[in-house]
Parts: sequence; C-alpha cells; structure tokens
Amino acid sequence: MPTPLCFQDFEVGASHEFGEYHVTAEEIIEFASKYDPQPFHLSEEAGKAMHFGGLCASGWHTCAMAMRMTVDNMPEGDSGSLGSPGIDELRWTKPVFPGDTLRIKSTILDKRESRSRPDMGSVFMHNEVFNHNDELVMSFNPIVLYQKRK
Repeated sequence: MPTPLCFQDFEVGASHEFGEYHVTAEEIIEFASKYDPQPFHLSEEAGKAMHFGGLCASGWHTCAMAMRMTVDNMPEGDSGSLGSPGIDELRWTKPVFPGDTLRIKSTILDKRESRSRPDMGSVFMHNEVFNHNDELVMSFNPIVLYQKRK
C-alpha cells in the first residue's frame, strides 16, 4: 500500500497540474436536468439565445468534474485527507462547453497546524481549472485537512 500524503508533505508555493476530463453534451444535460435545470444548461438553442453562445455546463457541474479529477489524482488507498471545512472565492470565469477537456493546477498557499488537534493540520490551496485551450474556466481556494505523520 502506498504511503498516504500527510500534512508534512505539502510545501508552500509548490504547484501540481493534473487531470483530464472530457466534457460531453449528454453529461451536461443529465447533470442540469437533475441539479440545475436552467435552459442554457439543457439545450443548445437556449444557450445560443443567451450570451453563452451554446449549451454550457452548470458551474456546479464544473465543480463536480473538478472534484472527480481531484479524487482520481489521490494516491491509491489512504490519501491522508481528512475532508474539508469548505472553499473560499469560487469563481466561474468562462463557460464550459461540450468537447472541452479540463485539467487542474493546484498551488499550495499556506498550511497551519491545528491548535486543538495535534494529529492534523489545514492546507490552503488555490485551484485553477483550465480547458484544452488553456483558458481559465474556474478557480477556487479549498481548505483541506490532512493527518500528520507520526
């Protein structure tokens, strides 16, 4: 079993790029039908009638795709992650369209040992999601709790 990533493994300023998520019209419509049924997420025609220019993914769908790439990038077995208390500064900067291929660049902004739990710490990140044209489509700052190596 691989060694899990722990709090001590993160270096402030370090960046890591990962992921390759291919976006399809079918998935955009399926997600929107369940969770964000606005017309421009459900039909090409409605998207063209608005400033989007065509069918585009819900921002929440883009978040879910980013989460999938993040989980796929975790070490097999125990990742060392203890979950997250939340994210800051979520921004959807460009629509995501069918045919886009997404990837993530994650940069470590800061890390802090827990004052109340000596066995863990918080890692503060800045994540950017880019399409295949290297255009920024979303950014957000997750806070992730990690176990400390004993």
